[in-house]
Amino acid sequence: MKKKPITIFGEILFDHFPDGSRVMGGAPFNVAWHLQAFGRQPQLISRVGNDTTGNQIRAAMQSWDMDLNFLQQDPTSPTGQVQVKIEQGEPAYCILPDQAYDHIEMQGLDKPHHTGIFYHGTLAGRSPTSRQTLATLKALHQGKIFIDVNLRLPWWNKASVLELIKDADWMKLNFQELQALHGHEIDVKSGMNEFLHQYKLEGIIVTCGEKGALGLNNVGEFFSVSPNAPVTLTDTVGAGDAFSAILLLGLNLGWPLGLTMERAQLFASAITGQRGATVVDSNFYRPFISLWQLDTY
Repeated sequence: MKKKPITIFGEILFDHFPDGSRVMGGAPFNVAWHLQAFGRQPQLISRVGNDTTGNQIRAAMQSWDMDLNFLQQDPTSPTGQVQVKIEQGEPAYCILPDQAYDHIEMQGLDKPHHTGIFYHGTLAGRSPTSRQTLATLKALHQGKIFIDVNLRLPWWNKASVLELIKDADWMKLNFQELQALHGHEIDVKSGMNEFLHQYKLEGIIVTCGEKGALGLNNVGEFFSVSPNAPVTLTDTVGAGDAFSAILLLGLNLGWPLGLTMERAQLFASAITGQRGATVVDSNFYRPFISLWQLDTY
């Protein structure tokens, strides 16, 4: 089976934790990292600084055998940083302004595949340069577009996020983000249905933290998944990105949505037992590769 391309656009950064540790992150980077581990070889379009942390990211991607052809280097702006605090078991983020990923340029991006699945979040759209590059790439794309909504104060506004959703075929967000974009309290299923029809989506996924996730597609099928087995919780940073990675994997391989969501929940739960959003030990992924028979695709 020929692999369809997956293109990932957006931020790469380091998450800094209260205990002094730091872990590579950024939703698009986390998603690309997992997809690489599952043998999908995604094209990651991003930008890092000409600094020590940027070199560390480049080296990590190289060791993970990821494609560096579309990783730009900014001569002046630093590699992204985020300060992470854990408040009542949930991560809170302090995201610094004017980072390298705010300046992703179109130059050199005429060679990525413009078919398959194109994934992007909302944070990289906060700056004019990256936002224009994103718009150009989406206009060129001839496949499906997947938007992963990540609302991070003060770096979003409702109008700009809704504008990004207009181009999407698939959308993922959490329950709080669904409420924020509606602007008022709404029943989650009704809210999903409104978005699905208003933006002519093929599917919408809403994650609900420890309660699991809900999914609705354009043929009216509704799915609900919840964690099956307890996991020793380390932190929930990157759990949503892990979920997104498996959603993309399922779309890429043609899995039914219900099955894809079950597998996404399983993998996201496993990630909460790790520190940060990415895992550098390939052994972590092997049980999933075997269970889902990914080596046969």
